[in-house]
Amino acid sequence: MTEIATDRPRLIVPALGRVYSALGEGAETLLRVAAGLLLATHGYGKILDPFGASGMVESLGFYPGAFWSPLLSATEFFGGILIAIGLLTRPAAFAGMIVLAVTVYFHGIVQDQGLMGAEKSILWTLILFFFAVRGANRHSLDARLGRQF
Repeated sequence: MTEIATDRPRLIVPALGRVYSALGEGAETLLRVAAGLLLATHGYGKILDPFGASGMVESLGFYPGAFWSPLLSATEFFGGILIAIGLLTRPAAFAGMIVLAVTVYFHGIVQDQGLMGAEKSILWTLILFFFAVRGANRHSLDARLGRQF
């Protein structure tokens, strides 16, 4: 008797397969929209004062702060909106992922907070990495336009 190899292990409760199939894409969309909106919300204060973080970014070695601070603000605010609506999802998520990777360094090393200080930034970085690699699904403007980066 031969068994057919599959990419996924068999479910302990096979009846849940339909539930997982039905909810999988919706869960991914929900994660993308929530991550995008939360990133935009986080960047909202920065976009109101785009040069406000100049000193902070210079303390991390990003000179001139007058260039990097507005870039940081725009990446978080506008990038978050793009991720939420699923437009240019991959480049927006990639840019956000870079910003969040810097915050891992900032909290974990510069402020010497270790893992406890950097854990949210690590999680954010990984969520944005997922969308930078995966892109948006069919519930996105990228899909409506029939194009992805």
